[in-house]
Amino acid sequence: MHTGKSYKLSEFLFWTRRSIFWALILGIASTIFYQLLDLKWLAIPFTIIGLVGTATVFIITFRNQETYNRTWEARQIWGATISATRSWVMMCRDFVHNMDHAHELIYRQFAWLTALRYQLRAPREWETVNKDYNKEYKRYYSIPEMETPLEQELAKYISQEELSSILLTKNKATQLLGLQSNALKKFREDGTLEEFRFLDMHSALREFSDHQGRNERIKNFPYPRQYVTMNGLFVKLFCVLLPFGLIEEFDKLNDHVTGFLQGNMVWLVVPFSVLISWVFTSLEQVGESAENPFEGSPNDVPITQMSRTIEMDIREMLGETNLPATFILRNDIVL
Repeated sequence: MHTGKSYKLSEFLFWTRRSIFWALILGIASTIFYQLLDLKWLAIPFTIIGLVGTATVFIITFRNQETYNRTWEARQIWGATISATRSWVMMCRDFVHNMDHAHELIYRQFAWLTALRYQLRAPREWETVNKDYNKEYKRYYSIPEMETPLEQELAKYISQEELSSILLTKNKATQLLGLQSNALKKFREDGTLEEFRFLDMHSALREFSDHQGRNERIKNFPYPRQYVTMNGLFVKLFCVLLPFGLIEEFDKLNDHVTGFLQGNMVWLVVPFSVLISWVFTSLEQVGESAENPFEGSPNDVPITQMSRTIEMDIREMLGETNLPATFILRNDIVL
């Protein structure tokens, strides 16, 4: 998530420069065909461009709204997860009579948050973070889950025996919730936890399971591919047709100018077609960047920072002073 005032124009132009390059080639080529090679039949009525552009605007707007909704839903789910974690810690501290057992439950919760965020950062085939223009932008920020192995992070919170068992499983977050459930059952049986408090805490585990499922739904169900395909085709079609639709309109302006510009007005197709195409392709890229809120892009939900912040708050609540450090921001981007 970008936490600054805005992206710099230079960053945005760098990110979208490939689209600008192709639009420039199309603009120059169409003008050369029309003006120098005298292929006047290539001109397309501007009405057609208007119709295609209108349809493209509608589908871009629809996609951008839906992808923003995916990101906002992910942020709401993760916020609810953090709030439920805070409640869980207070129950562990106040309901469990044995403080060693309470700490065990609390630190296993840290492990669950860690395992979940690592699972959510795992790559998927449909994600876009590894497209060329996104890979280049990775130099502006860092992804903690890609820098530190999961085993090293989990070792801070659970025993070596539990760690060895968890690392052999596929869905590590689910297995950690299972360990929490088993621990609650054991504490209830040995009298460390009363029955009604056991039920309250077990209800909290079901809530964590629900939150995990909602996060996994967003992670594992991509934005429908038919909309992505149609959006990309419409934008490309519009950008290809645009300069051929502008040529005749600018050619008409030759009747109203004198001097050097007379007869050369069609060359203005190049800058204006590049500008308009850049607007459309940039909107497409912006929408694409919000499709997958856990993929490790600079527009992700900051699940790593949120997990670290709640861990610091909770450990401070427990009276600990050796708190983990906050993650260092690079270029106002926090993950």
